[in-house]
Amino acid sequence: MSRKTHISAGPPKDKKLTPPRPSASVVLLSPENQVLLLHRVRTSSAFPSAHVFPGGNLSDFHDGTVPGPDDPTRHDDSLPYRLGAIRETFEESGILLAREGSQDGKPLDIPSSERDKARRAIYKNEVRFVEWLRSVGGVADTENLLPFTRWITPLNQPRRFTTQMYLYMLPLSTSNDPAVSAARSEAIIPTPDGGAEITAARFDDASVWLERQRKGEIVMFPPQCFLLHLLSQFLDGPPQGSPSPTDLMEHYRSQREKLRGFLATVPTTSEPKAAKHPTAQIPWAEKVISPTTLGIRQSDKRSILALDKPGPELKGSDRGGDWERVVLVRFVKGVAKDVEVRSREEVLAEERRLENAAKETKL
Repeated sequence: MSRKTHISAGPPKDKKLTPPRPSASVVLLSPENQVLLLHRVRTSSAFPSAHVFPGGNLSDFHDGTVPGPDDPTRHDDSLPYRLGAIRETFEESGILLAREGSQDGKPLDIPSSERDKARRAIYKNEVRFVEWLRSVGGVADTENLLPFTRWITPLNQPRRFTTQMYLYMLPLSTSNDPAVSAARSEAIIPTPDGGAEITAARFDDASVWLERQRKGEIVMFPPQCFLLHLLSQFLDGPPQGSPSPTDLMEHYRSQREKLRGFLATVPTTSEPKAAKHPTAQIPWAEKVISPTTLGIRQSDKRSILALDKPGPELKGSDRGGDWERVVLVRFVKGVAKDVEVRSREEVLAEERRLENAAKETKL
């Protein structure tokens, strides 16, 4: 394994630190516990050609303000991030995560024609998102967003973001939401930007998305692959046989309960060595990940990305990510290829064996 400087060890002395822009994304589960991904166009300003979770940049106009670049609390979960996540999901997919009247109300149902009109108006800043919701008797369902890691772009990228990820579980009962129904089979979605960023939306099993990426059928970047990897341990599709509707709903409810238990458990690993690392005591809701390059694999020349550092903005704080796992990836002209989530210890042990074998060959 060839060694490289850790890219988030601190800003270069001769280069100004570009503040990461606040953004938010939603890992959205269907009533069948499938995950929604949107297909970005090749010319997209972020993650070109990739399949991504719905989300985008925060807007002062719609979502409110977050602390400035020099304030560490800029990287904390807060109401603006939650509003931004729900608004962007609505703009990009048409799926509205809102309730009637209050947080205790039933899911807000808006006709498709009214949704499309509102999406255009919100996108053009003709009306504030929360004001439009209020006008139709709804409130954003911010309380049911579960924080699920934050990602801060490393220093070696021209565009940097501090992205709060959320998990949201749509009700288990069969949804009549037309946008949800359309995304169950890949839908070409009309977007308020005229299709400048997103072309299609689809729900599918986490394991299916990962397999399609492995085969090279789709592009996914490390954050998406990592979170889908975690979800795939619990959301493993429908039961075998021909279960009744009641049994089917119970099956999906059980999957969600196991996932919630995993997200709430500290330490976040059962692997003995990883459990000793300080990041194991940080719950998934509070983990902050800024990938750093450990080296290049000898066998396939993929980069080995560590996930335990929180990035230069939070260097020296008690924030951190996941020490137990690494991501293997090959970047080709800025596009991620052959992304794989592996055990850190296993990958580094493989590299040591190859290094020792190479030394013995030379002798």
